[in-house]
This record gives sequence, structure tokens and C-alpha cells, in this order.
Amino acid sequence: MIYALAGMFLIIGLFAGVVGSIAGLGGGMFFVPALLYLGNVYAPGSVSPQMAAGTSLIVIGVTALSSSISYIKQKRADIQTALLFFLGSAPGAIVGVYLNTLLPIKAFSLLFGLFQLSMFTLMMVKDKLKPRSVNWDVRRRFVDAEGVEYEYGYNRWLAVFVAFLVGIVSSLFGVGGGILMVPAMMILFRFPPHIAAATSMLVIFFSAMVGSATNILHDHVNWLYAAMLAPGAWAGGKLGVLAANRMKGQTIVLVLRILILGMAIQMIGEAVTK
Repeated sequence: MIYALAGMFLIIGLFAGVVGSIAGLGGGMFFVPALLYLGNVYAPGSVSPQMAAGTSLIVIGVTALSSSISYIKQKRADIQTALLFFLGSAPGAIVGVYLNTLLPIKAFSLLFGLFQLSMFTLMMVKDKLKPRSVNWDVRRRFVDAEGVEYEYGYNRWLAVFVAFLVGIVSSLFGVGGGILMVPAMMILFRFPPHIAAATSMLVIFFSAMVGSATNILHDHVNWLYAAMLAPGAWAGGKLGVLAANRMKGQTIVLVLRILILGMAIQMIGEAVTK
């Protein structure tokens, strides 16, 4: 039984690592359900929601580190921006761990699911909206492989505030935060898809380490399951970067839209059925 479990976790880690690094999500939306179901099938009652979130964050850190190393070598990760976002996501990750034991998760899941549906709608119509002239504190330019030039940027304090909210969600649900970070980068700050995904993975790595340290202190990590997921997650992070390099920006956006819609349906379904 233990070998079958290890094999399934290896495959799940690989798949989640690939998809997570392509879209800049980290893979937690796959890790948490797998841990809750398979972990409790193998050892009933061994994985609580808090344990699943804590273990997921450890593995998310592995995926994010793996893909971030590759993205930095390709100069796609905006390191300066990632560090600024981390200033907000780090305290948010700590707050999220404590809220995990205080909030009525059913109500929060419903609100989060509805919010994700709103994000999905914005992602669908964002290209049809006429860009407004924005006086950003920081401006960047990027030309993708197809020769399309992007101008993006942000106001520092708004970026830190958005990252703080993302950090809370990251620790609260163990989803890595990218499910909010990437759409926020693209919708609020006009990041090109490739840069948003790469930068998000670096932010996720930083915030996952902070959240993981807090979870370790609270004994919310199942190290056996984390060790089973980690090899696949590391390899998946590398493979995801290779796949992203061959994709057009719109393809990455399509993957992100599907994942956001899937997360919204999952969260609303959990809230309604519990």
C-alpha cells in the first residue's frame, strides 16, 4: 500500500508541478485534495485540513524553487518586483496560518469561490477593455518571442497590499497564492503572461517558506507525504518551464482561465455540500 501511495503522489507531484509552473500557481490546488483524500485513505484521520495545507505549502516551495531557478536563468522573473510583493505576502502568509483555525471556512470558501468567478469573468473580457493611462510608480517593458511589446507597472503600496491579501489566501488554503497573484498582475498591473507566471513563482517560493516555517512550529506538516510529493514537484517545475517557453502568451492565459474556473467551482461546491 505504501508503494502504491508513493507512486500516486509522485505522479500527482509531477502533474501539479508542470501545470503550476506554467500558470504561476504553485500547484496547491492539486496537492491539498490529494493529501486529504489519499492520505486519509492510507491512514484514516491522519490528514486534517490544516495538515493538508501545511504539507502542501512545503511541496509548493519545492515546485516554486525548481521553476524559479530556471525562470531567473532565462531572465523572465522580475526579481525586484518579486521582492516587493514578498514584503506584503510574508506577513500575509503568517496571518493566514492563524486565520486557518479561527474563520468559518465554509463561508470563506463560498466567498472565495464567487470571487474567483469574478476573476474568471475579468480574465475573459480584459483584452476587450480599452487600457487606461495609469501613472505608475514603476514601469517595465517586455518583448515576447512573437515580437509583441508589453508595457506594465504598478504603484508600490498597492502592490504590497495586493500581495498581503495573496499571502493570507496562500496559507489559509495551501494553494500557493498564485491563483490570485497572476490574475492580479495581469489585470491590475498589465503584466505579460510569461512575466506574471515567472514572477509569481518567485513570490510563491518566498511566501511558502514563511508560511511553512509557521506550519512547522504548529506541527501542521506530514513529512512522509511531503517527501513523496517533492521529487515529482521538483521535476514538474522544471518541465513546466520548458513547456511554458514553447507556449504563446494567450495559451498560458487560457490555462489560467481554466484553472481559475476549476478552483471557483471546487470552492463553491465545498461550501454548498459541507
